[in-house]
Amino acid sequence: MTTPSKPLDPVNLDPLTAGIFQAATSGDRSARLREWLQTGPSEASLHEVYRELSSKDKGVAKQLKEKIDEIKRSHGQEALASDWAQKATLILSAPRLNMADALAWQRDAAKAGAPLSREPLASLKVKLVDVVKGVEDLQHQVMVQRESAVLLAQRIEVLSTKPIAEAQHGHTGLQNDVAQWQSQAQALTANAVWPSVDLKYPNQLDAAGKQMQAVWDGFSAALALANLALSDASAALPPVPVWADEIRRQRGEVVTAPAAALATAGLPGAEKTDKSDKPAKPKIDPAQRQALRELATKTVTQTLESLEKQLTENQGTPLSEACAALRNALKTHGKNLDTSLDERLHKALKAAGDAEGWQRWLADQVRLELVTQAEALLDEHKAPALGGRKLQDKLRQLRDGWKQIDQGGLPNHALWKRFDAACNEAYKAVLAWLEQMKKDSADQRAQRIALMDEVKAWTVSQAESDDWRAQLRALHQFADRWRNAGHLSEKAFGEMQGQWKGIFKAATARLEAAQKASIDRRQALIQEAQELGAAPALRLDAVKALQQRWQMEAQSVPLDRKTEQKLWEVFRAPLDEAFQRKGTDRPHAAGPMSDHDRAVIEASKALDAANASGDVAKIRSAMAALDAALRGQAMQSKAVQPAPVNAPLVPAAAAEPVADTAQESASEAASNVAPVEEAQEGSAPSVTDAGSEHRPAPAAVGKPAKPVVAVRGDDRPGQKRTEAPAGRDGRRDARSGERGARPGADRGPGRGGDRFADRAPRGDFREERGPRLGDAAFRAQREAMERAEMSLRKLAAQAHGETLTRLMSAWQLRQADALPTSQELGKAVAAPTRQAWVQALGGEAKAPADTALLRLEMAAEVPTPADQLNARRALQLQLLTQRNQPGPTETWAQDVAQVLSGPHEETTARRLQNALKNLLRS
Repeated sequence: MTTPSKPLDPVNLDPLTAGIFQAATSGDRSARLREWLQTGPSEASLHEVYRELSSKDKGVAKQLKEKIDEIKRSHGQEALASDWAQKATLILSAPRLNMADALAWQRDAAKAGAPLSREPLASLKVKLVDVVKGVEDLQHQVMVQRESAVLLAQRIEVLSTKPIAEAQHGHTGLQNDVAQWQSQAQALTANAVWPSVDLKYPNQLDAAGKQMQAVWDGFSAALALANLALSDASAALPPVPVWADEIRRQRGEVVTAPAAALATAGLPGAEKTDKSDKPAKPKIDPAQRQALRELATKTVTQTLESLEKQLTENQGTPLSEACAALRNALKTHGKNLDTSLDERLHKALKAAGDAEGWQRWLADQVRLELVTQAEALLDEHKAPALGGRKLQDKLRQLRDGWKQIDQGGLPNHALWKRFDAACNEAYKAVLAWLEQMKKDSADQRAQRIALMDEVKAWTVSQAESDDWRAQLRALHQFADRWRNAGHLSEKAFGEMQGQWKGIFKAATARLEAAQKASIDRRQALIQEAQELGAAPALRLDAVKALQQRWQMEAQSVPLDRKTEQKLWEVFRAPLDEAFQRKGTDRPHAAGPMSDHDRAVIEASKALDAANASGDVAKIRSAMAALDAALRGQAMQSKAVQPAPVNAPLVPAAAAEPVADTAQESASEAASNVAPVEEAQEGSAPSVTDAGSEHRPAPAAVGKPAKPVVAVRGDDRPGQKRTEAPAGRDGRRDARSGERGARPGADRGPGRGGDRFADRAPRGDFREERGPRLGDAAFRAQREAMERAEMSLRKLAAQAHGETLTRLMSAWQLRQADALPTSQELGKAVAAPTRQAWVQALGGEAKAPADTALLRLEMAAEVPTPADQLNARRALQLQLLTQRNQPGPTETWAQDVAQVLSGPHEETTARRLQNALKNLLRS
């Protein structure tokens, strides 16, 4: 398929994709994408749509990317399926099945990602499994057939020990069994998969058959000879001893019991005969032993010296004859030879070309290494160097190694005494460890038994309790205590584990029943949630009530975290879908736009246009206009209504800040270089100040107004509370002309008058707002405000940076007229301060003011270069002693003037700029 040379734009792609690019929301776009994917678009179209969607909606583009990846995987799996199908066909078509390849085919194909569940790999996998299973079954039958051959041979041998009549009776049955075995063996060799059987099995079957046939032939021949001897007295006796003795008794001959039979019967004559047959071990006299040692030493020494002399004369040449002579001498006199010559003998034999050397010397070296290892098991303080289990295993290994060496060489009693003593000493530590382990095991067993009794008592005590959370917590604690109760032997642990499971199951029975019932109740709540979500009109009160029931159920009966999370996801899915559907349908179900919404949207568009212009004055003016549009209708309605007679003071004052805000924003818009803090503070005037400016004048003395005891004021975040107006003499309850009078004493005619006549309705304390905005108007004004505030911050930061750059440039050129104005420097720099900076730049450069620069860094709380840290610490200590002197935060303007009066340096300018970044914003 060819792809277009030029990618399509969204306008051309939109008709092809069922209007994905024209969808208003992401959910609608996702639904249209699913509908389009069901039509089976081409891969090129998928790539084009993904290229456009990846920059507009990454969530929907992710779904499309998954579809593209799935298509790629399907293409790759088709190639893999063809490759592995070919390999399977080759394995099956081979004359001899390679079991290793057949067994590894499925594993390797799965690792490679081949689709084994699809055709043709699925059928090939089944065929390979069947063939492999057939070969394995055939091999198993061969092993069974071989064992049956052995059993038949044993039956024949046992029958040969029975009388002749019994042997003749069992001959027919054995003959049938042998014939049946031979037919089964032939059927195995005729199997279709017989060539694929491992090569050892045909040989085993053949050998078993030959052995059984030989035993059967011998048995049959002996039985035929026994039958002939029974009928003919002159015939030869059979080779079977039992049958021969039976025939002799029938002929009247005397049968003598062999010595082995007497020994088996326990007769004393046989025991004496055995003892007399054993040769007595001769005893060697010590003098004779010493003579043999001297003779052995003399003979071997002469042969050894001759060999060493030849080795010296013929260096590097193998001496086989001399080596053989020394070997013969060692063979004759080696048992009586002293160990002092062992090392010389070994070196001489190795130099003469003997690869083995003197075996006794090699064995002694291995024994000496074992002795060293045994003695190293304990340190100098007789403390074990290994743990109990490792020490026991090490001792066992050392003793096994010593036994293995003694089996192939002459013993060495001196090394054996050292080795045995070291092992016995180390075994004392093993015995102590075993005793401790036995004691610990008993304690741990008692601890586990006590824990089981405690769980039983707890189960009885919690029979009527409904605090499922406490029960679950206690059960978890019991399980942890059982798990950490210590080590037991496998047998003891197996016995106690079964008891523990039964006790723990009884303890958790009520909780499991409660959890099962809770799951059923939650399933019912899920059904209600699905019905509620499927309703055409979503009832919020019903949703809240349903969620509260779910929370109460979850708090009362705890479940496994995984199960509870899964149920919660199933429960919230229909509700989330209903809310999403409601949000999707809200724009379509919205009625005609009101005049108030239209005014807010137009003000938002005007604010976006001012934001695009980059003019601070226009942006603030547009923000004020948008604020006025948001509150305008409420203020108009308030202006139309007549003011109440006893209206409170604060709400009347709170109606004025809107106009003041517009005037203040217009006055501050002339400068676009104010810091970020100034820009933010300029957009929110203080309600307290506004209230103080519009506070009404006090009433006449003739008819004094009732003093206001408590006024709520503006409760918006960041605003100050409006103080209650005090009386003339400073007391809140004072009246004009009377000292110490109680409030409300003059209540008019009647007893007490009307106490609440001067109070306003409760709703009048709140700030009146416009009617509720529509969704489109609300989103438009919120986004416009966010973009405007961000632009103001960016412009303020930009202006702040430009101001600092101009200040540094004026210092570098020492041009006082290039210094920014007070308005550009911000409210932190007053006119006298700027004048001092102008004078510092107008004069000649003085000495560098290092101390003033350190004070500036301390006031701005910025880091100091590493080479000036000691000077900063010294200045801080000095300032601690000057308590009545102004600090760096109070004199930073004078410190800047001192720095500007000095010479301009790059390092100093960078430090001053970092400090002024924070100081000018304060």
